[in-house]
Amino acid sequence: MVKIRLRRTGAKKQPSYRLVVADSRAPRDGAFIAVIGHYNPLTNPETIVIDQEKALGWLKQGAQPTDTAARLLAKAGIIEEPADRKEKMKAGAPDKPKASKKKAKAAAAEKAKAEEPKAKAAEEPKAKAAEEPKAKVTEEAKATAEEPKAEVAEEAKASAPEEAKAGQEQTETTKEKS
Repeated sequence: MVKIRLRRTGAKKQPSYRLVVADSRAPRDGAFIAVIGHYNPLTNPETIVIDQEKALGWLKQGAQPTDTAARLLAKAGIIEEPADRKEKMKAGAPDKPKASKKKAKAAAAEKAKAEEPKAKAAEEPKAKAAEEPKAKVTEEAKATAEEPKAEVAEEAKASAPEEAKAGQEQTETTKEKS
């Protein structure tokens, strides 16, 4: 599929774009078929220069403009503004809200602070309910765990002298052989 899209040119932090016709599988700044104009967003007002004949020719052949390219083509008067964009403009809502990262972090922090008391209030009954059964279970577990440990300790004490005697006999036999 052939797309009409922007190709970035210009230095670092100084973007300018060429409006190109390219295969949709090609990279953004890669191979292209034709240049039909250029766009500089840094000037006031934006500089948009598009060859109308070339653009209409490619559109008639089936080239699909990207959202940004369609906006630029509409500003140049080559195509009509897409209907969904017109509706958003009438409603007064921009395409994408432009919010800085700092503002977003501050809003998230305020939201977290507002929800914090609610979360604590909801957790308190759960925490109390969770602590009571655990206390009962731990007492029962301690009692049952102590009984087998005591039995094991007694068995170890009883078998310890026997093992010690067997160990002494082995050392005596090895001394005699050598």
